[in-house]
Amino acid sequence: MDNKELGRRLKAARLAKKMTQSDVVGDFITRNMLSQIESGSATPSMKTLEYLAGVLEVPMERLLADQGGPTEPEAISLLVRAKVLLKEQNYDALLQIKESTSAITDELHALHSIAHLELAKQLSDSQQTEQMQAAVMHARLAIQEAESGIYANESRSAEAKQLITKIAQYLSSYYSDLAQTGNA
Repeated sequence: MDNKELGRRLKAARLAKKMTQSDVVGDFITRNMLSQIESGSATPSMKTLEYLAGVLEVPMERLLADQGGPTEPEAISLLVRAKVLLKEQNYDALLQIKESTSAITDELHALHSIAHLELAKQLSDSQQTEQMQAAVMHARLAIQEAESGIYANESRSAEAKQLITKIAQYLSSYYSDLAQTGNA
């Protein structure tokens, strides 16, 4: 986050509390320093930022949250949408939902691992070489997602690995048969 946005958030919090700069600074920092922080021309130390967040009764996370990301209600709405897409088995649309906020990153890892694994299963059923290769790609992504975040899921990762092994065995047999018919 840039200094101007941080300063804007601090000033908005101060004004919402109907406090003057002098009310906020107390004996901790000077009013001039707070003015520079609010205008974006100075960067506060973490200790100063913790002090200001405490005086203004604003969580540090709100002050430091990525400015481009969704708000908490938007993040929750996004997560609900992802769950609906999973329930509807609309895996491609679910995978379009990206990690735009750290508030739902772990949940998206879990949902994406399910979507990738389900797509891998569907593609592997076709028994067409190109589809099988796409299935392996989705299975690998399922493993990566399943092993990420606090909802890491070893059984989903293992299932994706088994699917890759199954596909590899099928393709090995397919190419072996193809080579034998080509030599006959």
